[in-house]
Amino acid sequence: MSLTLGVIGLEHRHAYGMTENLLKHGCTCAGFWTDGTPQPLSGWEKRFPDIPRVADRATLLDDPAIDLILIADVPSLRADRAIEAMEAGKDVVVDKPGCTTLDQLARLREVQASTGRIWSVDFSERFEVPAVTRAAELVAEGAIGRVIQTVGLGPHRLNRPTRPGWFFQEDSYGGILTDIASHQVDQFLFFTGSDEAEIVASSVGNFANPDDPGLQDFGEILLRSDRAHGYIRVDWYTPDALPTWGDGRLTILGTKGYIELRKYVDVAGQGGTDHVFLVNGDRCERIDASAAPLPYFERLIADVRNRSETAMPQAHCFKAMELALKAQAQATRLGALA
Repeated sequence: MSLTLGVIGLEHRHAYGMTENLLKHGCTCAGFWTDGTPQPLSGWEKRFPDIPRVADRATLLDDPAIDLILIADVPSLRADRAIEAMEAGKDVVVDKPGCTTLDQLARLREVQASTGRIWSVDFSERFEVPAVTRAAELVAEGAIGRVIQTVGLGPHRLNRPTRPGWFFQEDSYGGILTDIASHQVDQFLFFTGSDEAEIVASSVGNFANPDDPGLQDFGEILLRSDRAHGYIRVDWYTPDALPTWGDGRLTILGTKGYIELRKYVDVAGQGGTDHVFLVNGDRCERIDASAAPLPYFERLIADVRNRSETAMPQAHCFKAMELALKAQAQATRLGALA
């Protein structure tokens, strides 16, 4: 049985990869709706010229043939878009962040429980990165023993000329920890096998863009569970000379070794992406993980068909967003934000 997809909101280019991966695994797309002419629209139309645009998103929500709604709208609108989709009987996959406030998250939990629909956030820095798949295999094999800490770094390039107005409004994007750091929170929970965690400390700052008081260009989180500890740093400082949008890294510390992921670039090292460095009692090596599979999308499709949770447990999805939102809410404000 093939699945039919509907797309709502094209405010972020993450919609490209999400749609491409779902189509690759057998979905068909009945149409898309977006408000106005957001910057990613032209790129979308070049990539998917055969997907029709509908004038009203209700056209997609009311279509009984559509199984799954993909949402990449303005972050502050994503919860409402997801709720109306679930109430219309659709499963949902949403670009991160899945929501921007704890109140929104509480409503999402309530509606997901009452409808039984899937609400899945595409944490793309795990689900769309082959290096993470290979690292997960190594951890599962016991290559570094029991994981006791992750250090996740999420630097990004600001790309100011391409950013919409909502990007500079905290109420719209939810804050830097809600937005970018939800990726690293997800990875902490996943690699440490933690179901719960607490925010020990967090901070957000604006150090380089004082003329944009709604922008947070730096953030950090210290968190821990009953199994492990974690540190997260995210920022909008990627320099122009770097050949990609950010030098994203993850270090996974175990009791018998460690793994470092240089996801998108190995500065002054090997070319390409998806570099995995493994050090333990027997091995000290770099692994080219660029050919590792990306199982999330295929598993998500299977979950829609089978009412299962193989792509990501629903509780994990909620917990990752909850922790990012709590870190944001209690963060010390620094720099121009102080």
